Amino acid sequence: MKNLFIHVFTWALVSALLVGCRKDDNKQTDDEQRQNIVQIAQGNSDFSILVQALTRPDLSTNFAEVLSGPGPFTVFAPTNAAFQALLAELEVPSLNDIPAPVLEAVLTYHVVAGSVRSNALSDGQVVTTLNNGTFTVNTQGGVRITDANGRIANVIQADIIASNGVIHAIDKVILPELGQGAEPNIVQIALDNPDFSILVQALTRPDLSLDFVSILSGEGPFTVFAPTNAAFQDLLTELNLSSLNDIPAATLEAVLQYHVVSGKVKSSDLTNGQVVTTLQTGTFTVNTQGGVTITDANQRTASVIQADIVASNGVIHVINKVILPTL
Repeated sequence: MKNLFIHVFTWALVSALLVGCRKDDNKQTDDEQRQNIVQIAQGNSDFSILVQALTRPDLSTNFAEVLSGPGPFTVFAPTNAAFQALLAELEVPSLNDIPAPVLEAVLTYHVVAGSVRSNALSDGQVVTTLNNGTFTVNTQGGVRITDANGRIANVIQADIIASNGVIHAIDKVILPELGQGAEPNIVQIALDNPDFSILVQALTRPDLSLDFVSILSGEGPFTVFAPTNAAFQDLLTELNLSSLNDIPAATLEAVLQYHVVSGKVKSSDLTNGQVVTTLQTGTFTVNTQGGVTITDANQRTASVIQADIVASNGVIHVINKVILPTL
């Protein structure tokens, strides 16, 4: 009887161990067969713009490689409609018009270390992202995210499980605080201000020989006298042209350089009658009586309507007219 009990107990124990091993093996097989985050994104047509952003060749981080790695990661993945809404919000025609450092900061802001499923999120939770930014979670009536700029995104599909983490689809691109921990650079400020959208369009025109975005994202320092959208529209009317694309590339390039000065020149550094030399090597004259005005090489006058927007690599003064060099 004793031997029979030992035999039955041993058989039960071995059977339990075998069942447990089979369960572990099945789990391991499931993990191995499951796609990683990048593969899931590539296989979902509604993430095609996200994939385009992750694989943009001028980024310093190879996001496709990182998010194909072991992780784990949690990705809050904007849909195509979310990216299209962002482009409309920024008034830029395509993803390629977003400077690489800005796009990289935005993408890392959507990634969190660890595999965080929706049931692990709590109301009021502050989440730290891969770029050391934060956003706040709200779980009342669904999961929502409030970004560093107070913009709200909804999680519209939660818990898409990958082999190396989890994806939550969201309906808005969330944005970090640009230049977090320091001032944003000149390009970031221009991109973030809708009244500079035509200036951004001019700086990124593909037929120019100078890469203004790379230059004005560099160390500098630079001082930019930045025309508003209204200033550019007035110029087109003055020149009897229908669009920015009607200005010859060489002319537009000279005009843009004429608005940039080497060094960080605040309004308090400007003096009445001062002659300023620009990157285009032309000059304009400053008048500080009753506000700062600029007289260009053609005797046209522009007023500084907002001075001393400080950037990490210089300063911006907003002007109400496009100034023109001798052409």
